[in-house]
Amino acid sequence: MKNIFTKKTLSSVCAFGFTSALLLSLGLSTANTFAETLPSTVTPKNTESIIDKKVTNEVNSKTLAPDEDQIITSLNIFEILRRHHYLKLPIDAKQSEIVFDSYFKSLDPQRSFFLQSDIDEFAPLRTEFFRLLRYGQLKQGYTIYQRYLDRMQERTNFLIAKVNNGIDKVDINSDETILIDREKAPWPQSAAEQKDLWNKQFIDDVLRLKLANKTDEEIKSQLSKRYNNQLKRLKQISSEDVFQTYINAFASSYDPHTEYMSPETAENFDINMSLSLEGIGAVLQSDNDYVKIVRLVPAGPAAKSKQIAPADRIVSVSQDNGEMVDVIGLRLDEVVKKIRGPKGSKVELEIIPASNAPGDLTTKKVTLVRDAIKLEDQAAKKSVLTLDHQGKSHKVGIIDLPTFYLDFKGIKNNKKDYRSSVRDIKKLIAELQKDKVDGIIIDLRNNGGGSLQEATDLIGLFLPMGPAVQVRDSNGQIAVLDDVSAANKEANTVQKPIYTGPLIILVNRLSASASEIFAGAMQDYNRALIVGGQTFGKGTVQSVLPLKHGEFKLTVAKFYRVSGQSTQNKGVVPDIDYPAIIDTDQIGENILPQAMPWDTIPAAIKPKTNPFVPVLPKLQQAHDARVSNSPDFVYYKERAALVKKLSEEKTLSLNLEKRKQQKAQSEKDFLALENTRRAAKGDKPLAKLDDLEKEINEQLEKDQVPQPEKDGYLVETANILLDYIDTTKK
Repeated sequence: MKNIFTKKTLSSVCAFGFTSALLLSLGLSTANTFAETLPSTVTPKNTESIIDKKVTNEVNSKTLAPDEDQIITSLNIFEILRRHHYLKLPIDAKQSEIVFDSYFKSLDPQRSFFLQSDIDEFAPLRTEFFRLLRYGQLKQGYTIYQRYLDRMQERTNFLIAKVNNGIDKVDINSDETILIDREKAPWPQSAAEQKDLWNKQFIDDVLRLKLANKTDEEIKSQLSKRYNNQLKRLKQISSEDVFQTYINAFASSYDPHTEYMSPETAENFDINMSLSLEGIGAVLQSDNDYVKIVRLVPAGPAAKSKQIAPADRIVSVSQDNGEMVDVIGLRLDEVVKKIRGPKGSKVELEIIPASNAPGDLTTKKVTLVRDAIKLEDQAAKKSVLTLDHQGKSHKVGIIDLPTFYLDFKGIKNNKKDYRSSVRDIKKLIAELQKDKVDGIIIDLRNNGGGSLQEATDLIGLFLPMGPAVQVRDSNGQIAVLDDVSAANKEANTVQKPIYTGPLIILVNRLSASASEIFAGAMQDYNRALIVGGQTFGKGTVQSVLPLKHGEFKLTVAKFYRVSGQSTQNKGVVPDIDYPAIIDTDQIGENILPQAMPWDTIPAAIKPKTNPFVPVLPKLQQAHDARVSNSPDFVYYKERAALVKKLSEEKTLSLNLEKRKQQKAQSEKDFLALENTRRAAKGDKPLAKLDDLEKEINEQLEKDQVPQPEKDGYLVETANILLDYIDTTKK
C-alpha cells in the first residue's frame, strides 16, 4: 500500500469532522477486491447456533437479511479498518467487546427496550463480532436488531394504549421519580420492571405537555401522533438501515468520525454538503427520538437569529405560519424535508435549548426565513472598538472570521480577484492600520474550520516563513506544512508578515479544526495571546472513500502543532480563560465515545523565550479585578454555576405540582441573574424571561452593523490587549 496521505486530502478541513467530500483511492478496482482473498465457507466458533436463518421484521413483514452487496461491502470495510485506519488497532476480542457495547448503545442508549435477559442471550457474541465481520457473517447483527424492533413495537403499543385510555386517568400526583439519564442504569430485569419504566416515561411525557399549558385533549392528540409516528418509523426500517447501524458499530469502535454511509445516506450527505448553504443553515443528526442541531453554518438564518445553538433539540416544525407538527420520533430525513423549503419562505421551529438544565424540557419557538448563504455573508468583517483605558481613549481593531473560506470555483475559472479569507483579512488589516488602531483581535468564536490552506496562509500574515502544522499519517510518516502562501510559492518570493503589532486570538468551545491549527501555531510561536474558552479538540483528518455500495468516511491522519502537541481532544487551551455560556460537558471532542487521545510528536521548531510569561501574571490579575465588577462576566460565571448545580440533579419528580414548583424556581433564578446584570448596566428589568427573546429579536432587526461595545467578551479582550501594550511599554 502506498502512502495514502496527501496534501490533497488536507485541502479542506471542516467543522467537527465533516470533510468536503475528500476522495482517496485505496486501490479498490472493484468492490470484490477483498472478498476474493477470503475463504468462502468458514463458520466462526460458537456463533452459528445463535441464529441460522433470516429474520423477519414482524412490524412490516419485511425480511431483514443482508444481501450480497452488503456482505461484500462489509468485507471491504473490515479490510479498510484493519489496514488503513490511523490507529491500526488489533482485531481482537477486546475490540469486539467495544463493538458489542456500541451496537446495543446505538439501538437503546437509555436502556429502555432491551431486557437483561436479551443481553445475556447475545453475550456469546461479545468477543466474536470482528471474527464474524471478517468472514461476512452479518446475520447475528440482524437478529439483535430484530429483537430491538420487537421491543420497540411492544413499547409503542403500550404507550398508544395508555393514550387511548385517557389522559385524565394518568396519575400526576405520584411521589415517584424517574432517572433523567439512564445511559449507565441497569437493564430492566423483567418484563414487569420494563413496563413500569415505560409507564413512568409516559407520565413524564404527559407532565412535560401539561407544563407547556396543553389541555388533556391537546395532549392526547399530540402524544397519539407522536407514538403513531414512532410506529410508522418502525414499519419503514429496511435491511439497509440495519446494515448501516450494524456496520457503524464497528466503525465507531475506532473513533467517532469513522463512519459508513449507505447509498441513500451518501446521496443525502452529498446533497447536504451542497445544500447546507440553502434553507436555515444548520447541520442536523438523530439523537434518540429527537433531531439535534450539530452545528450552524456561519451567516446562515439559524446563526444570524442568535436564538439557536448546537445541541438544541427540535420538538416541532411549522411551515409558513401553519400548524406546528410534532417531529419527535420521526426519521431524520422526514424532519429535514419539513425544515427545507424555498428561499424567502418562513419556518418555525420549537426547540429545547441546550442551555436548559438537564431534565428541563421547556421549549421556545424561533421563526426563521429560509435563505441562500452567499460567500460574502461568510466573509471576514472588521470593526473598531473605541474605549477608555487608564484614562486615555484607545482604538482596537476587531476582525471577525466565521470560517476559513476559499472560492474554489473562482480559482478553477482563473478568476484573478477570487475571494479568500486570507486575501480579505489582508485588506482589512491595511484598513485597520489606516484607522491607527492600537492592536488587533482576531475573533474565531464559533469558527468550526474550513480550508486548511487558508489557515496556514493566515499564519503567514503575522509570522515569517516557517512550519505551520504537522500531520502524521497511519504509517507514522510526518509531514510539516509551512505558512508560505501559494502566491509567494509561485513567485518564489520571501514571505514577510504584514502585521507585527499587538495581537490577541479570541476562541471558544465551538472553535474547531482549522481554527485550532491557526490559534495553536500563534500560541506556539508566542505571536499572540489566546483568550476565551478551551477549543473543541478536533484534531483528526478524514477522507471519504467511494465504495460500490455507499461511502466510507475514514480517519487517516492526525494534526499536531509545531510544538509537537496534538490538537486532538484537548484543543487549544487559552492563556486567559473566560467562563463559557454553553455547557462544555455537552459539546467537545472529549465527550465523544472512542475519541482518539491527545499525544505528542517531536517539535518542528526550537523552543524560544516566551515574551508573555513575565507579563501574564499581571494581565491575569488585571483581568480578574476587572471581571469581578463586570456585569457581563459576573452573569456568565453565576449562570454557569447555576446550570452546573441543576445538572447535578439525577431524577425528575412525576408529581405535577412539584414539577411546576421546580420550573418556576428555575425560571426565577435565571430571571434574577439577568435582572441583576441589567440593573448593574442601568437597563430596565424584565418581567419574565420570554421578554428577553422579544428584546433580542427587536435588537437584531435594528442592528445590522456589528456593535462590539455590546459584546462583553470583546470588550474584556480589548482591555487585556491594552493592558499588554501598557505593560510592555514600561
